[in-house]
Amino acid sequence: MNVNFWKDKTKKIIEPELFSSKADDLAKEVYRGQQQSRGKANKPTQIRKFYDEVTRFGSILKTNPDEFENVLPYLKMLNAKAAYAMGRDLISKEFKDFISNSLDQIKDRDDFEAFSGYFEAFMGYYKFYDEKGGTLQGGAR
Repeated sequence: MNVNFWKDKTKKIIEPELFSSKADDLAKEVYRGQQQSRGKANKPTQIRKFYDEVTRFGSILKTNPDEFENVLPYLKMLNAKAAYAMGRDLISKEFKDFISNSLDQIKDRDDFEAFSGYFEAFMGYYKFYDEKGGTLQGGAR
């Protein structure tokens, strides 16, 4: 699932559904990846490691707003970490694709902020599906 962060990047208008239905759809897709791996991949603790790194980068940028260009290569290294985790069956292809597709879009601080919000919304929805005990109900596609 490849999602565009922006409705209008030049006006800094984020896609209106990014933090709601788009994040929900992504969570369903990634959760299905967990189910297909028989619960082996996409454990919340594994996904949380990636989210924690993103929030750590966010903290660095809040304290040092001019450091974006220096932080970006380390942020993009999440691609390699996702590939490694997928190789060890810790995350699914769906989650790796989410990381890769999102990181491909990050060119500036605004992109990072949109990604960070999207990831946060995804985490909420993912936790919801994980807590439901393995069933996708009500509107699952």
